Amino acid sequence: MKTITIEGQLRTGFGKTATRQLRSQELVPGVIYGGAQEINFYAPATAFKTLVYTPSFQLAEVKIDGKTYRAILKDLQFDKVNDHLIHIDLLELVEDKKVIADIPLKFVGSAKGVKDGGKLITKMKSLKVKTFPKYLKEQIEVNVDNLELNGNIRVEDVKEEHYEILNSPRIPVASVVLTRQLKQEEATTGPAPGTVGAPATTAGAAPAAGGAAQPAAAAPADKGKAADKGKGKK
Repeated sequence: MKTITIEGQLRTGFGKTATRQLRSQELVPGVIYGGAQEINFYAPATAFKTLVYTPSFQLAEVKIDGKTYRAILKDLQFDKVNDHLIHIDLLELVEDKKVIADIPLKFVGSAKGVKDGGKLITKMKSLKVKTFPKYLKEQIEVNVDNLELNGNIRVEDVKEEHYEILNSPRIPVASVVLTRQLKQEEATTGPAPGTVGAPATTAGAAPAAGGAAQPAAAAPADKGKAADKGKGKK
């Protein structure tokens, strides 16, 4: 895993005035916590750029007064007006103490649903995990080979040894959805005549074009009336 080295100095002055003075010199105050003691320090703003302005998960080695602290990034503060970094929080790594970190996801493979005409949609960029520092790594690989059309990979489907994943297990991580073209094709394609789903012909339906309508058969009651009329004439 990539490690960023930062040369810092212990802070001796605190309060708003001392903090403003540091920032006026393009120095960023910070704190390292989680170890035996909390370390307040400062370093040039340029020293943090590689650590801060990246989507990658990295370690930081902060060298202060001859000591080196291994840490991970936990929190940042930016100026609301000019968006400059104004404070940084780092969590010190202690070998026998678990830490919580956001590890980026890397999707690998070729989804079956994409081969069938769908589109892969990634819904999460990282997972929050709890683990020992020795198991921290740059990314978690998620294989999508078996992901079918309209299918999902959820948090609970991601298995990573030594990691306790803290995100809700039912949240989708990646999906394969219908493309607009595939939706249109399904909408315009109907069932063939004579197949299941084709409309059935019902009794009393209108005759086919050009066909003559057949007269209805006389009811038995009509025949009886005609016979009575014949007897009366005799």
